[in-house]
Formats: sequence, structure tokens, C-alpha cells
Amino acid sequence: MKKRFIKTQKFASKTKENLWILDLIDNKNLTKDLYDNRDMWAFGQRAGLCVACKGSRMLCGKTRCSLMVRLNSFVRTIPAIKGLEIAGASPPSVFVGRIGYPYVYAGPLVPPVYEDTSLYDLPELWFGKPIDEIIGFRSMLIRGKHRVHVQRYEDAGKIMDMTRELALASSSTDVELALKKRPKGFIVLNDDIQPFGPSAPIRDLRVNAARWDQHIEKAFYDTDLKASPAVLELYDKGVMVTKIQKAFSVGAFGIEKQRRLVPTRWSITAVDSIVSKDMMKQIKTFPLINEYRLYESSYLENQFEVLMIPDSWSYEAIEAWYPGTVWNPDGRKIVMYGDWEDFDGRTTYAGIGGCYYAARLAVCELLMKEQRQATVIVLREARPGYIMPVGVWQVRENVRNAMCQQPMKFNNLEEALSRLSEKFLIPRNQWVNKSELITNARIQRKLTQYA
Repeated sequence: MKKRFIKTQKFASKTKENLWILDLIDNKNLTKDLYDNRDMWAFGQRAGLCVACKGSRMLCGKTRCSLMVRLNSFVRTIPAIKGLEIAGASPPSVFVGRIGYPYVYAGPLVPPVYEDTSLYDLPELWFGKPIDEIIGFRSMLIRGKHRVHVQRYEDAGKIMDMTRELALASSSTDVELALKKRPKGFIVLNDDIQPFGPSAPIRDLRVNAARWDQHIEKAFYDTDLKASPAVLELYDKGVMVTKIQKAFSVGAFGIEKQRRLVPTRWSITAVDSIVSKDMMKQIKTFPLINEYRLYESSYLENQFEVLMIPDSWSYEAIEAWYPGTVWNPDGRKIVMYGDWEDFDGRTTYAGIGGCYYAARLAVCELLMKEQRQATVIVLREARPGYIMPVGVWQVRENVRNAMCQQPMKFNNLEEALSRLSEKFLIPRNQWVNKSELITNARIQRKLTQYA
């Protein structure tokens, strides 16, 4: 695959070739705001493809132009930004970056609106919503940034204290954010980057009377409780995974002298991994399921098929990406990759990243509820309609939705695979050849026959 280079440049008069973007926005009032405030945004382009396409010819292979979706959401935020002062109700939400680790940027996410914004950063309630609405939520969240060392965040003073206050809040909280310069948004033609709102360095931060979640507050003040037990205790008490992840990222858990900030991206996967790994210990002691099962879910042009085989615990996740989709933008063939673990588990990080652990948590939740054990294979087909990444939550909630449905039950593996091939566009043999666990299950069945 040809290597791509992304060049980000400021929007200025000398980049007139980029003015075509303004002509494609439906609302001309928004176009005026965007043009008049061009110092607030930057534009990145990829090999001239988007300039040639101009959002209309779908040269990238997607079914919609992801740039246009991002842009229309972003420009709706501009009129609400007045100067260097941002005031509004945070969902609550914070963000800890990972670039430059251990020195990272951390701070609050604040939309310039006073209303109940809890839905803006609560993925557990997003399933079924159109991608435009989800991008709209993210684009409205203005990010304040403060440079801090992950192990010395307490030395950062008031700004980090207030950021932590916000992360532990149980509901929308009024925030006043003073910035050092006007927030700038980046509209980058690169699918590796999730959509986000404008950002700027923080000058001052005020959080008005944040009410903490009582369970998280108890874990925060227990400075003798290690981080993993704290996460498990909160999950068992019904605290949403998203809320646990936010608190985890601001160093709210663990032995006092060992606490540190954790980049948001890492904290999400860490919580999914901690909870599912603990469940797996118990699942391995349960009796096997009695039949072959197939669970299904489809959302945001992602088709999920979850196959359960009546055998001892093992787990596999495989993803297939069409050309023009998020992680296969320039390819001419479908790309398939995955990772797996046997009964003894794994000691290395899964190659497909956080999606592996998000899906594992969802299937473990069902097996724990039923007190059953199985070999589980999560198969994901990402189609051209999935125009941009929206986060690991999409995998977790899609698989959770599958687990809420009544499964189709089969007497043998071949019957289950036949049904699977009806739902996927990719031929059955490609999935079978890629899957370690399906291959193992077929071989084991043959050995049994000749035993």
C-alpha cells in the first residue's frame, strides 16, 4: 500500500484551491461564518484526491463524503464561540491526550450551551443514532488544553484540580473556561483522526459545584485500594463503563503515590480489559452452552456476527474492511485482520487494538449473566457506508446489542456458518480461512469422528 503523507496547513488566501469547500455547504449563513472566521480552522489534504472529487464524485469509495459531514458539524460551532471565554454545561467530559507522553495535554470538554448536555459524551445511549448526530455531539465539545506530566499532575495546580472535579461529576456541570487564544479546529482529510471540536490552551478554569458520583467518590478517597479492584467494584455497583473510564483517565484510582493520568484512549481499553479479564476467570468455571449460537447486530454500516461454539472458553475477533472505508482508504481489496486467545488467555496487547477488548467485554457480560462457557468468535464487516471512525464504543455497543437479541441456534458448526454467509457480503471461505478458532473447531470435530 502506498504510504500517505498528511500536510496540515492554515486556511489563508494563498490556498484558494480549498475554497471549493465553502460552495458545498448547504447553509450559506454557516458558510459566511466559516469564511469570516477562517483564522479559527485549519485544513489538511491528501494527495489532491479530495480537491479533485470536491465531495461529489466519491472517488475515495465511500458512500458519503466524510469531510462534508465533519465540516457541516464543525461550522455550526463557530457562531457560538465568542472571544476567549467559553461558558456552558459540560456533559461532564474531560480529555487526556497521549502525544508527547509522559508530558500530555489534559483538560475539560465544554460545549458553549447551557442545557442538559449529558448525551454529548455518553456512548451507552448513542446506539441507533445517525452518524451526523454523533459527529454533532463531538464537534460541539470545545477542548481546553493544559500541559502536564502524568505522574506530577498534582503540581499543575487549580486547572488540573478542576479537571478532576469535572471527571468525577455525576451529571452536566456548568463550566467557565478562559483560553489563552481563540480555539482552533482542524478539518483533516485523514480517517485515522476522529472528529473533534476546536481546542486551545487554558488560561483559567472554573467548575461550578460539581456533584460527584457517590461510588466513584468513595473509590477516589480510598487511597489504599488498587486501581483494578476499584474499577471492578464500580462496575459491579452498576456504574457505566464510560464514567469509570473518565475517572480512570484523571488518576482517580489506585494507591495514592502510584496514581497518574492515563491518556483517554488508553483508559478506555484498560477498563474494558480489566473488567472482561475478571469475568473470564469466572466464565471458565461455568458449564458449556448446549448448542451452536449466532448473534447479530448492524449499526453505522457495521455488520456484526457473534458465533458461539459449545467448547471451553477461547475468544477471537476478526474485522474486514472494504476499500474506501476507515482503515482501508486506498486499498483495492478487502483487508481482513484479527487476533485471538485460548483458554489460558493472552500476555500481549491485541493487534487489532481496543476493539478487541470492547467486544470481549460485551460477550463476557452475556456469559456471566447466563453462567455459561463457550468459544466465542466476533466477526465484523465494515462496509463503505462507515465513512469515519466514531470510537471504540461503537464496537462495544454493537456487540452488546447483539447479545440482547435472541440467538439463532444450530445443531452443528456447518449450519451456523451457512447462516453467517447469508448475512455477510464477504464469502464464507474467507472468514473460515482467517479464523484460528473456526479452523480449530472443524479439525477437532473431524478428530472426534475418527476417535
